[in-house]
Amino acid sequence: MKNDSSSTTLQEVADAAGVSPATVSRFLNGTAKVADDKRKTIERVIEELNYKPNRLAQSLKMGSTRTIGVLTQSLESGYFNKTMTGIEDVMKAAGYVLLIMSGHWHADEEAERVELLIGRRVDGVVILTGNMTDAQILQFSKRVPIVAFGRKLEGDRAIGFSLDNYAAACSAMELLIEQGHRRIAFIAGPSDQEDARARLAGYRDTLARHKLELDPNLVVEGDFQESGGLLAVDQLLASKQRFTAIFAGNDLTAYGARLALYRRSIRVPDDISIIGFDDLHSSMYTTPPLTTIRQPLYEVGTCIANLLLPMLGQPGGAVDIPALSLVVRESVRRIT
Repeated sequence: MKNDSSSTTLQEVADAAGVSPATVSRFLNGTAKVADDKRKTIERVIEELNYKPNRLAQSLKMGSTRTIGVLTQSLESGYFNKTMTGIEDVMKAAGYVLLIMSGHWHADEEAERVELLIGRRVDGVVILTGNMTDAQILQFSKRVPIVAFGRKLEGDRAIGFSLDNYAAACSAMELLIEQGHRRIAFIAGPSDQEDARARLAGYRDTLARHKLELDPNLVVEGDFQESGGLLAVDQLLASKQRFTAIFAGNDLTAYGARLALYRRSIRVPDDISIIGFDDLHSSMYTTPPLTTIRQPLYEVGTCIANLLLPMLGQPGGAVDIPALSLVVRESVRRIT
């Protein structure tokens, strides 16, 4: 019968294997080569004794906890699930685990969470969007390497990148215009978020390129949530403005907009076309399936991890910032 791992010591493993505790330690840490015969003996004894080394103590001794802090904005939202999976897959292969906290879009709370992560001696930090300033992040990077998504950033130990939300928004608008739509409502995201501002700029500039008048009454600010999309459509319909299509700032907003139209017996796409942004998993199962912009969020996660690893002194994989793409489904129709 195997021993209880909690009662087995490094010394006992060494004694049973007939080697020194230092040899067992080198084997566990991988800090030096151990002869094959000794390695096989140590592996057998560890298995027999069910020995579980204290990984935290090992890591602290080596000056690393093998832990990466991840600051996301809300664990309730599924938006960054694929991104965190991409980060985890790459980091797990490199021997790291994730410690995840939420910032809830409040700069002070985000800064507090980063302080907590650093206090827990994480080796690096990933920041998934948020409202902290670049200066705050660069200051934190003096203490721990940081990769930030959703902003352009460059420092000695900080890298930030974002996707081309502007060009993607332009492509969504081009599709609607090509399908004959001229009166296009836009439900924007929060104006304090960079990606929301870029999508709004794409909407406005594409109208201008086609010499279509920008009607400010057709632009409503939402909050990137389903409820915001529902309220925005209620506001648009109450204003009696005429429009044939809605460009929603993200897919969650599109879901809420779709519900608001359904409650008014307005058909999609027969009466109003809808296009979203993100391509969440549920978007292919809405009624009708949602035309949207695909964000390659898993690939974003792998890019983040591969940018962070070299700053930790580890080999990183190739970093190719992925492109956004238009996914055409059934929520947009041609009008004449």
